[in-house]
Parts: sequence; structure tokens; C-alpha cells
Amino acid sequence: MPFARVVSFEGVSKDRMDEMNREMESGEPPEGFPPSELVALHDAEAEKSLVIIIFETEDDYKRGDEILDAMPAGDTPGRRTSVAKYNVAARMKS
Repeated sequence: MPFARVVSFEGVSKDRMDEMNREMESGEPPEGFPPSELVALHDAEAEKSLVIIIFETEDDYKRGDEILDAMPAGDTPGRRTSVAKYNVAARMKS
């Protein structure tokens, strides 16, 4: 069963999200980071962001969570306000 790491951020400007997007598209994931799927949601007016990272196994989740928790604050979209773990109950692409 897949697991999702759901993180909310505040103080996330449109410019910062654009910068993060460029960095993610042109860069490599952190060393040792397991395979995952990332979805970043952004409310530019409220300067809030929600980042969902889906891992296929709990071991991958744990490894990814450790790596992400160790990231410097400057490498995140904004001020982290919460981190939660969810079971992925359903996924659908059309």
C-alpha cells in the first residue's frame, strides 16, 4: 500500500514556487531519496502550499521522511506548518 507525506507551508510566494519548480525540474533528488511522486499545490493569494509526496512502500516513506526532515529550511517552499502521514486509499489518472 502506498503512503503519502503531506506537508503544509505558509509564506510561499509565487516567485518562490516558480523557483522551486525550476530547481526540481533541472535538479536531482537528494542522495538516497527513494522513488516517489510529488504533487505541489499553491494558493498564491494566501501564500500557502501543500506538498504531497507518494511513496510505494512504508520503507520508502520512512527513508524519504528522514531525508526531507533533515533538509535545511532554505530548501523548502516556505515555513513548514505541518507534516502528516496518510495511507493512499485511492489513486486515479484519466
